[in-house]
Amino acid sequence: MGPPGQPTLQPDQPPPSIDPDLLSPLQQAPAAAPRFSMRVASKQAYICRDCGYIYNDRTPFEKLPDKYFCPVCGAPKRRFRPYEPSVAKDANDTDARKARKAQMKRDEAIGKALPVAIVLGVVGLAGLYFYLNNAY
Repeated sequence: MGPPGQPTLQPDQPPPSIDPDLLSPLQQAPAAAPRFSMRVASKQAYICRDCGYIYNDRTPFEKLPDKYFCPVCGAPKRRFRPYEPSVAKDANDTDARKARKAQMKRDEAIGKALPVAIVLGVVGLAGLYFYLNNAY
């Protein structure tokens, strides 16, 4: 507080003798701070590998507790994988889920058969190599 008879000044107000219109933008009182929202929409969808359910809620999948389970089949959170294709509104209909599940099973079957095919190919090439070396 100042001596009696003198007006007290607030720290962010200019003295009464200075016209506020003449102050530079840096000296003027700051405008209201922009509002930031803490809500983050999950940009990445996740798919249950057991039933084809797509998780695409507001809460990011990474922030879900480890005890989260699939609402359709009860699979644990670790059975979900990132899902890249765009998600439609009817993505969790029964028919759409069954089609995705069948496609995932086909993809996994190809992934499991690939190492066997590689081994058979290497064995076949080795056999051909030894056959040609012994024949000629």
